[in-house]
Amino acid sequence: MDNGKLANPAPLGLMGFGMTTVLLNIHNAGFFPVSAMVLAMGIFYGGIAQIIAGIMEFKKGNTFGTTAFTSYGLFWLTLVALWVIPGTGAPNGGATPVPFMGWYLFLWGLFTFFMWFGTFGKNRALQFVFLSLTVLFVLLAVRDWAGSATIGKIAGFEGIVCGLAAIYLAMAEVLNEAKGRTVLPIGEINKIVD
Repeated sequence: MDNGKLANPAPLGLMGFGMTTVLLNIHNAGFFPVSAMVLAMGIFYGGIAQIIAGIMEFKKGNTFGTTAFTSYGLFWLTLVALWVIPGTGAPNGGATPVPFMGWYLFLWGLFTFFMWFGTFGKNRALQFVFLSLTVLFVLLAVRDWAGSATIGKIAGFEGIVCGLAAIYLAMAEVLNEAKGRTVLPIGEINKIVD
């Protein structure tokens, strides 16, 4: 029976973002080198799954969700491409100089900062994800501009927290809907109705 209700694509996008972010930032915190695991997650779960979620948000008429999930999905694809394409040789271009990579990360931080304003009026967990992601991008940009391994490690730990927050929100949305009650609180904001 088709009741016309569309599934919520946000948990898919949040899990794709959250799990990939945690794995990359375990590297940034200094625990493991970047491996094919991070690259594969960046392409398929961080990249393609978020783009699919963004397209599904488009069908629901959610401009914020469409912009966020599609953009961050494409972020992951471009990040993996920045790492992989230089290794394939000419004419694909050389590796991006580290300070220039800082500008790439800074622009993503600026985008995220403005998207954070779009979370106002939404739940506190989503606000935290976007705020902590803004901080992460700024820390990573500063790391690349300053060449500071210490700032990179701090960014790694902060990124793990950001990714875990996205995973929590994804699971809260799935479990709360499945159970029809609040299983995991997300800090819902009571909206005043005129």
